[in-house]
Amino acid sequence: MKETTPSPHPVKAVPCTSRREFLERAGTGFGAMAMAGMLASEDAHANSSLSPLAPKQPHFPVKAKRVIHVFAQGGPSHVDTWDPKPTLNAQDGNTLPNMNGKAYGSPFKFTPKGRSGLPISEVWPKLGEFADEMTVIRSMFTDIPAHDVSTVMMNTGSLRIIKPSMGSWVVFGLGTMNQNLPGFISLRPGGNPPGASKNWNSAFLPGVYQGTAINTSIRDVSKMIANIKNPYTSLDAQRLQLDLIHKLNFKHSQKLSKNAALESRLEAYEMAFKMQTEATEVFDVTKEPQKIQERYGTNTAQGRQMLMARRLLERGVRFVQVWAGGWDHHNNLQTALPAKAREVDTPLSALIEDLKERGMLDSTLIVWNGEFGRTVTAGGDGASRGRDHNARAFSTVLIGGGVKGGVAYGKTDEFGSRAVENKVHIHDLHATIMALLGFDHTKLTYRYNGRDFRLTDNFGNVVTKIIG
Repeated sequence: MKETTPSPHPVKAVPCTSRREFLERAGTGFGAMAMAGMLASEDAHANSSLSPLAPKQPHFPVKAKRVIHVFAQGGPSHVDTWDPKPTLNAQDGNTLPNMNGKAYGSPFKFTPKGRSGLPISEVWPKLGEFADEMTVIRSMFTDIPAHDVSTVMMNTGSLRIIKPSMGSWVVFGLGTMNQNLPGFISLRPGGNPPGASKNWNSAFLPGVYQGTAINTSIRDVSKMIANIKNPYTSLDAQRLQLDLIHKLNFKHSQKLSKNAALESRLEAYEMAFKMQTEATEVFDVTKEPQKIQERYGTNTAQGRQMLMARRLLERGVRFVQVWAGGWDHHNNLQTALPAKAREVDTPLSALIEDLKERGMLDSTLIVWNGEFGRTVTAGGDGASRGRDHNARAFSTVLIGGGVKGGVAYGKTDEFGSRAVENKVHIHDLHATIMALLGFDHTKLTYRYNGRDFRLTDNFGNVVTKIIG
């Protein structure tokens, strides 16, 4: 923000023991302006004299400038969506070696799509049209087949201690191209379950990098973001209050060194003020032409989310997560999985098409995955059969943002039960995403408690063969 010059008129001193106490007293009454989460931390990007959200250059030039993570929480079955297994189908109903239960061949047909001939499941009739834009990593694996810990692992790279989410690291590294909106937004069709905030938390990074969760099941845009508008003070009066606080801060900082926590707090106040006008507009999908709304299917939760995501990316938001859960198919997979896929197939295809038409796909990395895969043996009986949790094999789809198209990378065994060739751990995926955004993941670090932390912990290898 532009620094305000001091007034020639003297300001009466407020008795206090520190600059922190001084500004905290002066700032009383601003709480209604700030969004929950924006003020979760009082840390700051202490080494920057600019706004901590100002756009920054990555380590090396690349195509990808922004990310949309479509998170299929629940553990989608890879052998029914992206990883065809004819041998498993041939063994349907038989006992498999060294496995509990009987083989469950996929009830869904895979067909070669596009010029590349990439096999795509029939549950993706529209997404299959974009096969030549996709890299499908078939050899993903993780550590623990439990939803809560694996979900946090996919989003933060950590199983145990709370660490910053991938979106927070991206915004920390790149900043954002719109100073009136948060750099990281998570779109969720419903309330947040206990512990869910770990997935967009900034942890020990400054609080300005924390994700802002939006409940997209609320149709009234004015109520979608809690406390976005101050019901007691007009915008003009709020602007005057903020300007006064900045002026007092400037005068006080001339006599004392700058306090990082207070600078961060003022940035949060400024962001909350700016969001009162821009945020309510960007989430209103009814402002889009009717043809666009019909393309996305905005009568559905996922359709509204995908269109909101495009509007956010278009306005410079750096990282958008679309929470597309409900993939925990222990039973009734034959009917439940295609029903869930239909919720995503049309709007995600519309998003890809829309980004292509706007010339944004090459600079936007789309990531689709869940937190783990499913077993190749059946849970349940007969028509009610499903699949249980499997941490040893699952798939991730990458589109746009500098990845190769029409590529299947890595392999699982002949049944699809475990990754066996070109295995990709979550740390490797995170390292690759950071590389696509122009970062050496080993050098994008933040010092905390005497140690340099990074998204990939002490691990991670970039999957260079999928980068175009």
